[in-house]
Amino acid sequence: MKVSMEWLKDYVALENVVAEELAEQITRAGIEIDEVENRNKGVDKIVVGYVVSKEKHPDADKLNVCIVNAGQEEELQIVCGAKNVDVGQKVPVALIGAKMPDGMQIKKAKLRGVLSQGMICSAKELGLNDKLLPKAQQEGILVLPDAVEIGTPISDVLGLDDYVLEFDLTPNRSDCLSIHGAAYEVGAILGREVHIANPINETHEISDAASNHIAVHISTPECCNHYAARYISGVKITSSPQWMQNRLMAAGVRPINNIVDITNYVMLEYGQPLHAFDADKLHNGSIDVRLAKAGETLITLDGQERKLEPHMLLITDGVKPVALAGVMGGANTEVTEQTVNILLESAHFDGGVVRKTSRQLGLRSEASLRFEKEVDQGAIIPALNRAAALIERYAGGEIHQGIVESVGAPIEEVIIALSLDKLNRILGTELSMLEVKTIFDRLHFDCAETAHGVIDVSVPTRRGDITSDVDLMEEIARLYGYDNIPTTPIEGPTTPGAYSKPQALRRDIRRLLANGGLQELISYSFTHPDLTGIFPILSKNNNPVKLSMPMSEERSVLRTSIIPQLLDAATYNVNRKHPDLALFEIGSIFLSKEKVLTTQPKELPVLSLLLSGNIGQKQWNVNPVKADFFDLKGTLETLFNFLGLQDAITYVANQPEGYHPGRSASIYLENNSGGKILLGSLGQVHPQLQLDRDLEDTYVAEILLQPLYDYTNYEVKYQELPRYPSVERDIAVVVEANIEAGALLSKIREVAGGLLQTVQVFDVFTGSKLGENKKSIAISLVYRHQERTLTDEEITTVHATVVTALEQSFAAELRK
Repeated sequence: MKVSMEWLKDYVALENVVAEELAEQITRAGIEIDEVENRNKGVDKIVVGYVVSKEKHPDADKLNVCIVNAGQEEELQIVCGAKNVDVGQKVPVALIGAKMPDGMQIKKAKLRGVLSQGMICSAKELGLNDKLLPKAQQEGILVLPDAVEIGTPISDVLGLDDYVLEFDLTPNRSDCLSIHGAAYEVGAILGREVHIANPINETHEISDAASNHIAVHISTPECCNHYAARYISGVKITSSPQWMQNRLMAAGVRPINNIVDITNYVMLEYGQPLHAFDADKLHNGSIDVRLAKAGETLITLDGQERKLEPHMLLITDGVKPVALAGVMGGANTEVTEQTVNILLESAHFDGGVVRKTSRQLGLRSEASLRFEKEVDQGAIIPALNRAAALIERYAGGEIHQGIVESVGAPIEEVIIALSLDKLNRILGTELSMLEVKTIFDRLHFDCAETAHGVIDVSVPTRRGDITSDVDLMEEIARLYGYDNIPTTPIEGPTTPGAYSKPQALRRDIRRLLANGGLQELISYSFTHPDLTGIFPILSKNNNPVKLSMPMSEERSVLRTSIIPQLLDAATYNVNRKHPDLALFEIGSIFLSKEKVLTTQPKELPVLSLLLSGNIGQKQWNVNPVKADFFDLKGTLETLFNFLGLQDAITYVANQPEGYHPGRSASIYLENNSGGKILLGSLGQVHPQLQLDRDLEDTYVAEILLQPLYDYTNYEVKYQELPRYPSVERDIAVVVEANIEAGALLSKIREVAGGLLQTVQVFDVFTGSKLGENKKSIAISLVYRHQERTLTDEEITTVHATVVTALEQSFAAELRK
């Protein structure tokens, strides 16, 4: 909200107030001032001139030689190239010695041999925002009203000796979306009186009743609880007075004509949006406020046809829509130069309905901005009367007797009891009752002490943000001054901050993977519905969660797996010649058993990985190696080893949907009770999906993190380096081809006991010599005792136990 200090002076005394200092005071009181703009960009020695004559330049077709009366001792000869300059105009004239806002110095000069004694100025040359002017004046000189006096400084005519404060308002302070609201705020901060005139005293009605010409009906009182209208006849459409145009432009509003300017002016003044209809274009002068019907359309004032939906609130004349309530009027009842009779509207529309309509149509206006934040219902009638009085004064209209209105529930008076003891206890102050009453008096809040130490405060309708005693405490704190509130030492025990277990684990996992050469990805939680069923291993028997107002179909449901987004990132990089990828993302997936949500969906944290292309770069003595299934499995094993879960993890060959049928596995975690939990899956992406994505062999994994949070009790432990030697023994066993090496290793760990340090597969061999459906697995075992050297007898005994267990459990035969 842009607030002109010259406008503010109509309501609160600002003598000896410096704009920058006032901005600092307002900011310290709780409303940030983004900018203090001086409207005078350096305009000096520029006055109003009158064009006495105009002749073509003898040596230039596009130049004119003008004789201008600028109130000086002699008339000035000025060469001007503007197309719109003409005899009889009053224009801004920069005199000799003037310095323009862009730094140009005005001097006597000869243009194509003709003397020029000044410059006729455009709005842009005066430092004005010419986009707020009519198009004709954007492209030429600024033409002033005939009423201005010759020789008057242009800064006085255009109101340039003014400062504009830009209020950066939070949603709760909609009261300051008006000059009146800003005046109350400034008056309270400075401790000065605020004087708001009663518009009823400015209104003169003729005896003919407005109800003879217009009628109002509300069909949807839940969306509009008050609609008021006045009937004004005999208006003349012209330009609004220059002072009003100056104030509108200072607020960033483009002047149009006297009727539209008055409605905008009063909207800025009271914060209450108004709209003027050409009453003769309404069917029988009727107004009906209702919701739109399916298939209805309306051409709005910007010339666009709007397709309406049943949740949109309309103003109609009983036959056709004539406005989008609270957003924009319709072109079919627009005020034009031929308009004679006006129906002037002032109403209260539901903020949620206006917000939804405005957002869906992409149509945001000054009116919708205010309705969305719930305007002051107490200003509906005063603003209507104020606008009617201005139309009477500046458009020659006659105000017909009475206000035609439809009113729903009356405005309830808000009275809040405030305890002085509670106030001082919470703020840490020692304010007296007199000091508190004085602050409420500055705020123009009526109050009365009802009991010892308790005060009842009547909250004005303009302050809809104040609903409880803590809101009143905030008002007192900010006006008393936050700097004046004493600092209170913290009492009681303090607890040092720390990461929760999930937070700490996520940070450690990120660090581990990043140090291992993977890059972290952060993607949207929203995705396309078609992508929710590609990798369903963690989301079986669940439904994707649909968004009620998605940005697009591409982002219309919550994801059930992160892998599709990793594949999107892989395709994006491959298309840009970056085929070697090692990616991971830690994020959430969202699952629900319901098709239509009635309860909160599950949000499950997961870790997803992707490997594709080469591992490492080509060197003079090393060739790059293609990533494969075991590189991905090794990454996961490194993670599980880091978390101390290496003995609790089992990989089971499987064919999860979305994966290569022969190169994939499910991952299980053994919990504390011995049961197994499905942790996730890993494997190569299905060949058809790789082809669809234009990818080479790509390997992905996705695991749940919650089980890791629940069953990981890892902590960093230090131990001395081994002082006693280890003993390595190798065995090669022939087993059935369908027996997994992981099962052999699990059995070895089970029976070998504490002497076994490590065990791993170092060779797998198949061939006709072994027999049909047979394979040979070579395993290396390392034994060590931490406190002494192992004897041959001990090792032989343990090793024999291992061999026997393999023979009995898997029918394994030692390969000789």
